[in-house]
Amino acid sequence: MSSSRRKFLRNVALGSGALATGLPAIAGESEALVEKAIAGKPGTFNMCGYAAPRISTVRVAFIGLGNRGMGAVKRMSFIEGVEIKALCDKRPVQIEKAQKILTDMGIPKAKEYTGENGWKALCESKDIDLVYIVTPWHLHTPMAVYAMKQGKHAASEVPIAVTVEECWELVETSEKTKKHCMMLENCCYDFFELLTLNMTRNGLFGEIVHVEGAYIHDLLKQNFEKNSYSDMWRLHSNIGHDGNLYPTHGLGPIAQCLDINRGDKMDHMVSMSSGDFMMNALAKEKASTDSFYNQYIDKPYRGNMNTSMIKTSKGKTMMIQHDVTSPRPYSRIHLLSGTKGFACKYPGPERIAFGHEWIKPEELKGLYDKYTPEIVKHVGEIAKKVGGHGGMDFMMDWRLIDCLRNGLPLDQDVYDAASWSAVGPLSEKSVAKKSQTVEIPDFTRGNWKSNKPVNLTLEGGGTTTVRPVPSEHKE
Repeated sequence: MSSSRRKFLRNVALGSGALATGLPAIAGESEALVEKAIAGKPGTFNMCGYAAPRISTVRVAFIGLGNRGMGAVKRMSFIEGVEIKALCDKRPVQIEKAQKILTDMGIPKAKEYTGENGWKALCESKDIDLVYIVTPWHLHTPMAVYAMKQGKHAASEVPIAVTVEECWELVETSEKTKKHCMMLENCCYDFFELLTLNMTRNGLFGEIVHVEGAYIHDLLKQNFEKNSYSDMWRLHSNIGHDGNLYPTHGLGPIAQCLDINRGDKMDHMVSMSSGDFMMNALAKEKASTDSFYNQYIDKPYRGNMNTSMIKTSKGKTMMIQHDVTSPRPYSRIHLLSGTKGFACKYPGPERIAFGHEWIKPEELKGLYDKYTPEIVKHVGEIAKKVGGHGGMDFMMDWRLIDCLRNGLPLDQDVYDAASWSAVGPLSEKSVAKKSQTVEIPDFTRGNWKSNKPVNLTLEGGGTTTVRPVPSEHKE
């Protein structure tokens, strides 16, 4: 590319906040990101629909053994065709607890890694196929990238990235190494979400026009508890970042219903946050009896409620909310509005309408009977017994392993991981600019036009079995 052409594209990107090619260009973005936008070219290896070579026995390693990590070890211990080869945490006591899960299941102990760079040594090990990352948010991308560069598939808790630059790094590394990079968005595997996705595919809602999702969860007191998150990392994440810090639980399922990255793409967004009316107040209250909390007084906390609006290339609209401080019931909303029908999960009960009135419970049961996807019929009841948010966590883990064992494309690829996570930092940019519009990068580099939707069948798979679940087992 000539220097004049590069200069022209840079000026367009920085001046208008958009590149005609659809590559990432956000007003005020860093020079490094603009260079990345210019360098991105069609023809890079497409990971959407990619089927990696089969792995008959998937050798799994876990990094991070807190609440989520410990649960993941337990769930994986029920899946046949899995060997848990390594456990890593900076706290040896957590490794001991995880080892007990394995021995209680009659599974050999795993190799242990700890210390500042223990996770790197784990990734470098020759007897691992999949690195399962369950650490604080800011560590997800560095660990996933390093794992892929060491020849491992990577699966990470949400969000998988906290900057747009990290999103591009994940995409480029996955494409270069041809290693899967899956964000573990468990809510895509919840039962009503899968039902409505299949109903959408079968045209029951007509053309989906508008969708809504959220993460509304009262975590205010939990975020301030000393023993809730290691080194208070989650509270620190709420300081100096005003936007939707945790978008993917609500966004993932509705993005799949719109075939985002597989027939449509998120094009641009605006975002607005309320002020903080609770976090600083609680910091002051707790500091009045415990000097430990003095350090958290008068910090730039994110607003209580963030609302982001997204428009897709095909003219659909998406509304995403984030509020983890207000005293209100849990909600991910999960709302679909189409030309023929409507669905909404929260507040419960789950409801569907094809006109002015909700359908009757017996009609909803009929829809479940007819449109429940094959994965739920195959492993749903076992998933409920094993647990993990009512079973969706286990279905996610089982499906991941079954795809790797049978050489199938994953339901969620690196482009989903990047685009869903990018909404977080992009919402911050919009909020900081008084809710100005920001462009959403096309991480598929145009392949969204031909990528195929997520396969809701078990064609070519479904062969992975599950160990017996004891009747006394508790989630």
